[in-house]
Amino acid sequence: MLSPVFEAFVEASPISVMMRGLMEHIFNSERMNQIFKTYSERQYEQELLFSTLVDLMSLVVCGMYPSVHAAYQKKAVEVSVSTTALYNKLQRVELSVSRALVHETASELIELLQGLNVERPSPLSKQYQQRIVDGSCLAGTERRLAALRPHAAKPLPGKAIAILDPEMKLLLDVIPCEDGHAQERSLFAQILAQVQPQQVWIADRNFCTAGLLSSIMQQSAFFVIRQHGGSGYKPLCELHPVGLCETGTVFEQQIEIVYEGRTERLRRILVKLNRPTRDQEWEIAILTNLPPADANGILVAELYQGRWSVETLFQTVTQNFHGEIETLAYPKAALFSYCMALSVYNLLATLKAVLGSVHGIDKIDAGLSDFYLVDDIHSIYRGMMIAIPPVHWQCFEDFNLNQMVNVLQHLATKVHLKSFRKHPRSPKKKRPPLTVDGKHPHCSTARKLKLYKATQDAIP
Repeated sequence: MLSPVFEAFVEASPISVMMRGLMEHIFNSERMNQIFKTYSERQYEQELLFSTLVDLMSLVVCGMYPSVHAAYQKKAVEVSVSTTALYNKLQRVELSVSRALVHETASELIELLQGLNVERPSPLSKQYQQRIVDGSCLAGTERRLAALRPHAAKPLPGKAIAILDPEMKLLLDVIPCEDGHAQERSLFAQILAQVQPQQVWIADRNFCTAGLLSSIMQQSAFFVIRQHGGSGYKPLCELHPVGLCETGTVFEQQIEIVYEGRTERLRRILVKLNRPTRDQEWEIAILTNLPPADANGILVAELYQGRWSVETLFQTVTQNFHGEIETLAYPKAALFSYCMALSVYNLLATLKAVLGSVHGIDKIDAGLSDFYLVDDIHSIYRGMMIAIPPVHWQCFEDFNLNQMVNVLQHLATKVHLKSFRKHPRSPKKKRPPLTVDGKHPHCSTARKLKLYKATQDAIP
């Protein structure tokens, strides 16, 4: 199916070919321009098409080029507009378009994943669909704008609330917000618009309000949300133990909350931890309306613990991909870059699912490192794009669903998983206090090693 020109790279770095092929298929020009036409409200296209902007930014967020300007210089002939026009376009990309880029491409990837027939075991029965929701505040930018230069405070370009499907490992939607100081609660209406019956929404305590909990219940959906310290409730019985989970001992009780005259009956799950959290808390309380027959207290605690998968997503986007670009100070530009990185993360998740369909999904989820996968793509990409002209990548754009699945699975058989294994660190040992000698700010490493060896040899 692929041209012979791909052979060398298929053998040396099939991961890079898979990633570029997915980008070509999902970010194809026709689809990107259609997204812009459908979701743009005021912005319009002239010489610089939205598809060109997506192509340029995908190279930046994937780390192929260190900055927007570096990518522009490399593609100056193809882009054919000035840098001023490029940055003007970036700073005006509407939030509706950035958001659509994420959920529209996610819809395409869901179809592809369904063609793989890969299923991860779910702790809940198939009648429930899990959704993990969490907010992320974009990192501070440089003070490039005139309005920012007089202020010492780090400028925040915005924030975003991500909605993750933990079974598919795909980010389904994102709610971007230009105000970096906005409360997540101000965006609850947009979250509730996504709630469907039989879904289970899992979130941290910032999302624990009587209004949100009651509204989810009114839509015949469910939640597993950590209790906020200020949340009022009426206990209907005493806490009683239900068993042990990985992190501690689990207790449960029935409670009531009241919102706008409606009384809702919930379950309160309390986990007494074996080790404190980073905030030195020894207990975590979780509220849920899941039926006990479908989810006992231990399972509810485990569902909440799975919420950390969205934190891993944010870490990958900010560290392995360049989702937060310091030089993009305008909120719309920064949020577009971030949404672009979230879409690329979905491509990486799909790539891992393809590997799972060939090598076993448990092996991929447990042992494959995002860092090494992305590093391999970084190191190969530029040379690959020189050796394989764009015309040869056109085939990925033209592939139908079955052809795309077959090609990706064929490439996955060429991947040597040992090159991408995780190497988790052992637990950190407590270090003794450092010896401080004001008269000797430096020391000889060789002498210290010799002294240390002599000390160790003297120990019987």
